[in-house]
Amino acid sequence: MASWEPQAEGLNQIITLLKQSQSTDNQIQRNVQLKLEELNRYPDFNNYLIYVLTKLTSQDEPTRSLSGLILKNNIKIHASTLQPEIIEYIKKECLMALGDPSPLIRATVGILITTIANKGGILNWPELLPTLCEMLDSQEYSICEGAFGALQKICEDSAEVLDSNELNRPLNIMIPKFLQFFRHSSPKIRSHAIACINQFIIHRTQALMIHIDTFIENLFHLSSDEDHEVRKNVCRGLVMLLDVRMDRLMPHMNSIIEYMLVRTQDNDDTALEACEFWLSLAEHPVCKEVLGPHLHKLAPVLVKGMKYSEIDIIILKGDVEEDEFIPDRDEDIKPRFHKSRTHTVKGDAHQTPNDADIGDSDEEDDGLVDDSNLSDWNLRKCSAAALDILANVFKDEILPILLPILKETLFHEQWVIKESGILALGAIAEGCMNGMIPHLPELIPFLINCLSDKKALVRSITCWTLSRYAHWVVSQPHDQYLKPLIEELLKRILDANKRVQEAACSSFASLEEEACTELVPYLGFILKTLVFAFSKYQHKNLLILYDAIGTLADSVGHHLNKSEYINLLMPPLIQKWNMLKDEDKDLFPLLECLSSVATALQSGFLPYCEPVYRRCISLIQQTLNQEIASTTSPGHYDSPDKDFMIVALDLLSGLAEGLDIHIESLVMSSNIMQLLYQCMQDSMPEVRQSSFALLGDLTKACFPHVHPYISDFLPILGNNLNPEYISVCNNATWAIGEISIKLGADTKPFIPMVLHQLIEIIKSQNTPKTLLENTAITIGRLGFVCPMEVAPSLQQFVRQWCSSLRNIRDNEEKDSAFRGMCQMISVNPSGVVPDFIFFCDAAASWSSPKPDLHEMLKNILHGFKTQVGDENWRHFVDQFPPQLAERLNAMYDI
Repeated sequence: MASWEPQAEGLNQIITLLKQSQSTDNQIQRNVQLKLEELNRYPDFNNYLIYVLTKLTSQDEPTRSLSGLILKNNIKIHASTLQPEIIEYIKKECLMALGDPSPLIRATVGILITTIANKGGILNWPELLPTLCEMLDSQEYSICEGAFGALQKICEDSAEVLDSNELNRPLNIMIPKFLQFFRHSSPKIRSHAIACINQFIIHRTQALMIHIDTFIENLFHLSSDEDHEVRKNVCRGLVMLLDVRMDRLMPHMNSIIEYMLVRTQDNDDTALEACEFWLSLAEHPVCKEVLGPHLHKLAPVLVKGMKYSEIDIIILKGDVEEDEFIPDRDEDIKPRFHKSRTHTVKGDAHQTPNDADIGDSDEEDDGLVDDSNLSDWNLRKCSAAALDILANVFKDEILPILLPILKETLFHEQWVIKESGILALGAIAEGCMNGMIPHLPELIPFLINCLSDKKALVRSITCWTLSRYAHWVVSQPHDQYLKPLIEELLKRILDANKRVQEAACSSFASLEEEACTELVPYLGFILKTLVFAFSKYQHKNLLILYDAIGTLADSVGHHLNKSEYINLLMPPLIQKWNMLKDEDKDLFPLLECLSSVATALQSGFLPYCEPVYRRCISLIQQTLNQEIASTTSPGHYDSPDKDFMIVALDLLSGLAEGLDIHIESLVMSSNIMQLLYQCMQDSMPEVRQSSFALLGDLTKACFPHVHPYISDFLPILGNNLNPEYISVCNNATWAIGEISIKLGADTKPFIPMVLHQLIEIIKSQNTPKTLLENTAITIGRLGFVCPMEVAPSLQQFVRQWCSSLRNIRDNEEKDSAFRGMCQMISVNPSGVVPDFIFFCDAAASWSSPKPDLHEMLKNILHGFKTQVGDENWRHFVDQFPPQLAERLNAMYDI
């Protein structure tokens, strides 16, 4: 290979191709792609590419760099099939070209080197690191910089590998070496040196920890560097050290905070790196103590950082007020993910609205407003997030500093400043709610007024901020705030600006969750607006509109079941439903929306249910068929997008819950049970989760049709009682409980399949609350139908059982579970004795149990008292908290 030389003809062909590929014409681009694929069949095509990159100085730099990037992709895709001697040739050329006079060529070679190292492993290129480290000592700037650039990319891509035994721990040499360059005369080299070491902070790499003091001292030395890249890397390093070596930063914390305050106000991207510092610091226990004295300086800096920059406004088309007629581009629409159905215990005293997604703490609303056209993370969002978290740390103590700033910004005549004040007001809503309450009677009308500001960006941020105070608005007399807020938000839903429409729809959905049935008086007005929006919205906002309609149905429930409302709402929904093809992903939000609507309308949905039911069955059938095709002949068929099946299963659950017994005729005339049997055994957890929810809902609605399949279904449910998949386990548990109530004593043969797992789940320390409650209810129900089989294990679970059900409000599920507990105690009274105080507490958690259940509970309590005698009972009651003793006495006369 050493003597390889290109043929002139081949070289010209490739240069022509490289020139053409810089064309903006799509047809030329496609031809280039085809030609490249053809050339890839020739082994020495890659030699030509490296030759153009490293040797052909007669060509312009963009062309040479492009040659290197095409080579990089070839290596990524074909690394395993390339001949070893070609790879060796490329490696050698790369190392020789790292000192190229052009920064662009050096950077391209660096990318190529790290790609080869990633693909083939650094182990298979033993001379790479020693050669690069040796090049750092070169007196020639371009060689030193080229080597450092490559090292920085390798450190970014391979931090963990570099710290491994197989490589003989090269970092023991590399890190001290990098530290020497912190004082280099070239800013570019100083910047590389910090960036290299920064990669090893988070991993707490031993080789760095030994030198941590030297590293920190050098960072401080560079903090006043003239170069902004250097300062940016200093900020990045300090932010990571907060999480890893707070002990070493604490002695200098005051000066670090002062420094970051200055950097957060820089006019370049250093400001964003520095702003991350406040986010990280806020998560630390010491935050309050170290940041308290600086809050008066930090608060105005953060609010200032929330202002849209001039570039932001250009990107967001902030001066375009009316754009409702401009269609959306597909690439502007973020992919939507469907959240599968999870059964939660209704009437749980601590349940926040829509808390059904257990195990998902990251709600879409992370307290930040969405400027989806802006780069995902910017100074504005970071400043708002920092203020949000700090408000949660300092609570109302931050208000004396913030209120004067808010007064000044909210009433500013420049709209950009006013807008940032409204964002800040929303950011502190969660942390400072108590302290804000006295100001809200003045602020909410002010904000409602801002909803008709002449600037679209002010209107859209106001929608968001108002949603953050919705809880308070709903708690006040309706005529004062809720009614005017609904009126104005509905106008904004029909705004001529798409960003405002989107913000208003999302805000309205939050208001619906807070207000629930308080919205009933305004339903006609709300529905007219939402239905009108159907005819007005472009693609992207339609998807958000579905969500607002679904949330409305969840919030007002059966109040939606009036013919005038149904006639308004259903025609446009069904029209969209008929327009969409089976493979269109817009079906997801529409099916989710219909699921909520069907559940709310109950029998009101009957006229629409048959076509909807049939299509859901067909979507499931198609997905299962495609799955079989793709597994039996993998090359010929793509594997299906199972979201279609999951959403269809969830809509069927909504139908079963809404239509109840009326779904029977549909179930009878379809193969839903066979499909369900397949879905319950799917490899994808979300499919199983949704199929267990549907099984539970069908059991409640039309058990005679489920009954014949029970001996097939129950073993599958038993196998899915694995708390590693929380939501799957939760739904399987709930379905077992529903089936046992219907099966009665016939549940007996299935108890061994499920009881042991359920007891393990209820005993486990880290079972989430919703799963605990569902498990307790199902164990209670099994005890109700088969007390002789379950009662012997009472001692194992009674304490956890009582603790997890005491927090649930009275409802049917709690009722059947407690009946089961009473039955089990009568079979095995000694099983409850050691934990009897927990049983007393659970019995006291009822507000008004049904008379016969009340009698059972009372008998158990009095029986226990008689058994132990008055003296012992008095000692026992002395251990109770005072409210518990009073409550038992009042409820059960004991």
